Amino acid sequence: MSRAVLSIGSNLGDRLVHLRSVVDAFAPWLVEVSSVYSTAPWGGVPQQNYLNAVLLVEDPAADARDWLRRGQELEQRAGRVREVRWGARTLDVDVVWCAEHRPGGLRVCRSLDPTLTLPHPRAHNRAFVLMPWAEVEPDAILEVHGHPRPVRELLAALDPAERGGVRLTELTLRRAVS
Repeated sequence: MSRAVLSIGSNLGDRLVHLRSVVDAFAPWLVEVSSVYSTAPWGGVPQQNYLNAVLLVEDPAADARDWLRRGQELEQRAGRVREVRWGARTLDVDVVWCAEHRPGGLRVCRSLDPTLTLPHPRAHNRAFVLMPWAEVEPDAILEVHGHPRPVRELLAALDPAERGGVRLTELTLRRAVS
C-alpha cells in the first residue's frame, strides 16, 4: 500500500474543470483534497495565474510509479502539451511525496530517477505546493537534502512574496453531499 501527495494545477482552458477531473479520477483512492488556490506562475514564463490544489491519496495496490502513470494519463486526456518548461498547461499532476506501508509503519519513497524524483526536488521552494499540503496534512514532513523538515516550517521560511503569490479562492473541488 502507498500513500502519496499529489500537487495539481491548471492555467489553460476551464481550469476548475481540469482540476475536478483529477479529483473524480482519483476518487477511489482519495483521502483528502485541499482548498483551491490561485497562484502566480512560477518559473519566469509569462502566462495567466494557475489554480492549484493538493490531493492525499492511498491505494493498497499502487506504488509511486503508478501515481505518476495515473497523473500523466489525466494530463494527456486534458490535452497537456510539453513544449516550454514551466509554461502554461491545461493540467499538471506532480507526485510530490510518496510512502509505502511496511511492517513498522510508513517508509518514504526515494528516487533519483529523472522521470520520478522523490521527494519532489523543488517542492520545498514552492508555496503553491506547501500551502495546500499543510492545509490537509498539518503535521506533514518533507525531506530536504536528506533532512526531514515540517512542511509548515518550510512554508514559513519562504520569501513573503512567494507566499503572497498563493491566494485562497472560494472555489472547491469537494463534491456536495446529497
